[in-house]
Amino acid sequence: MPTFDMPLDELRTYRPPLTCQPDFDSFWQETLARGRQAPLDATFAPYDYPVRNASIYDVRYTGWNGARIAAWYIRPNGPGPFPAVVVYHGYGGSKGQPHHHFVWTLQGYAVLAVDTRGQSGASTDPTPYSSGHVKGWMTAGILDPQEYYYRGAYVDCVRALDVLATRPEVDMAHVALTGMSQGGALTLAVAALDPRPVLAMPEMPYLCHFQRAVDMAERMPYLEISDYIRAYPEHEAQVWRTLSYFDNMNLAPRVRCPVLMSVGLIDDICPPSTVFAAYNRLECEKEMAVFRYHNHEDVPAHWRTKLAWAQRYLAR
Repeated sequence: MPTFDMPLDELRTYRPPLTCQPDFDSFWQETLARGRQAPLDATFAPYDYPVRNASIYDVRYTGWNGARIAAWYIRPNGPGPFPAVVVYHGYGGSKGQPHHHFVWTLQGYAVLAVDTRGQSGASTDPTPYSSGHVKGWMTAGILDPQEYYYRGAYVDCVRALDVLATRPEVDMAHVALTGMSQGGALTLAVAALDPRPVLAMPEMPYLCHFQRAVDMAERMPYLEISDYIRAYPEHEAQVWRTLSYFDNMNLAPRVRCPVLMSVGLIDDICPPSTVFAAYNRLECEKEMAVFRYHNHEDVPAHWRTKLAWAQRYLAR
């Protein structure tokens, strides 16, 4: 079996200690309460796209610290109500083009595909950071959990559910979340922070078990953290403390909906042990799809399983 991490039988039982700070729960309670204070101000502009049997909208809504978050909203034609799928994208990417999401619309689901703040899509990030950071987003605001980049990103992605809730044709009792890599991390985080999803399907999720990830990863973006610590070794303890609030290993016990997760056993971006560190802390119905010969990449064969799980939990 190809691997550069632990053998599979060890991965299945790998449960490193959680790193939650004493105020972990109160931090997220306060964060979510503050995130709800700003008006959502969601707008849906019809988007001209040559497709039949669906309507597409260019969406903007207000996220953390006044950011304007961009998304595609794609709904099947007809009165509904429709189950829905929220899609989050990978690190440094974007929501893509509408046709990237038609596989879900073909199933009769409404889709909300969200741009992560300040990355390659159209979402903004107006948050002031009081300290510098290395290239990328992993160390923006990393000296204080109140300022850290992913505090805003997680809240923006929770608010995507609020956007769906404004649509009368969406059945909010049947909403799923999915995404690859960073999108998988955002899927896990939202499932942990909000009770509304009935299914989460994170693929090869990022932002899990940070300290081992930084030690094991052979490619970016976890290495942004080691670059920062190498430049500022005096801040190392602060770095790990901040990251503990956003570690999906620590958030995993809060997830209550069923979870379908995937892992590549030769993944050198999100090492398998980091993925299993979060998975093994889930206390909900769960299944891990293991791909022995895959690195950090889309697995076409996994789509059959995802579609089957979506049918199981989104059927009305």
